[in-house]
Amino acid sequence: MRAAVITRAGGPEVLEAQEFEDPPALGEGEVLVEIAAAGVNRADTLQRQGLYPPPADASPYLGLECSGTIVALGPNVPSRWSVGEKAKHCCCLLQVCALLSGGGYAEKVVVPSGQLLPVPEGVSLTDAAGLPEVACTVWSTVFMISHLSPGESFLIHGGSSGIGTFAIQIAKHLGIKVFVTAGVDVILDNIGGPYLQRNLNSLGVDGRLFIIGFQGGVVAEVNLQAVLVRRLTIQAAGLRGRSLANKAQIVSEVEKNVWPAIASGKVKPVIYKTFPLAEAAEAHKLMETSSHIGKILLIP
Repeated sequence: MRAAVITRAGGPEVLEAQEFEDPPALGEGEVLVEIAAAGVNRADTLQRQGLYPPPADASPYLGLECSGTIVALGPNVPSRWSVGEKAKHCCCLLQVCALLSGGGYAEKVVVPSGQLLPVPEGVSLTDAAGLPEVACTVWSTVFMISHLSPGESFLIHGGSSGIGTFAIQIAKHLGIKVFVTAGVDVILDNIGGPYLQRNLNSLGVDGRLFIIGFQGGVVAEVNLQAVLVRRLTIQAAGLRGRSLANKAQIVSEVEKNVWPAIASGKVKPVIYKTFPLAEAAEAHKLMETSSHIGKILLIP
């Protein structure tokens, strides 16, 4: 199979498409997916620079989400997932999208079955590649942990990013006020240090700040008085390093709570541009300009 690899730490030019052996034999509860498309995420650019090493058990290739077709099953995979002719004659699912710890920048990838999602009704197989990472990030941080509720207010930095465009849609769908700047209940921040003080200033009583990135830097000097006076909560978490069980729980919650909104057309994947896998370097260049609105995808 072909995969885009990091030849050395550096700029986008270090990405090259090369030929490799197919993935190894499938383990317990794993499936092999032939990739139709893969999402490009900010974390990929950090890993390329040597700033975000993958978990020890992750694929050596980039790519935190993909869509495609199941082509092989390991032992004890739940019966809802299937391959080939069997899928055509039962209620089993063949076309999927998936949350990954790595491996999306390739033609095939091994996926734990708990991280599979059906392609939502009305969404193309290609566009579905832009859903798993943003949906799981937004739902786990903003709703499962920060408990944003209908009637509350929500502020997100980077509203034109893949996560931003998705978060705005799902929040509005759930009756949440978006884009207020004072007295906010929940803030989702991917800037980090430079925004920390203004985030604290923008939160109302019992407000929650959730940090998912540090695009602006990791260091800040702040006045913490507001944290005590307004009972503020500051949290941070990534998705990639979570346990398989935790990821499976998040994926299950996303399918239950978010997928119906996508199937009804109330929430849609926003795809900015697609690139061939061989042009992964160009995709990274575009990502780093921050001039795009929505998701960037790679097509093997």
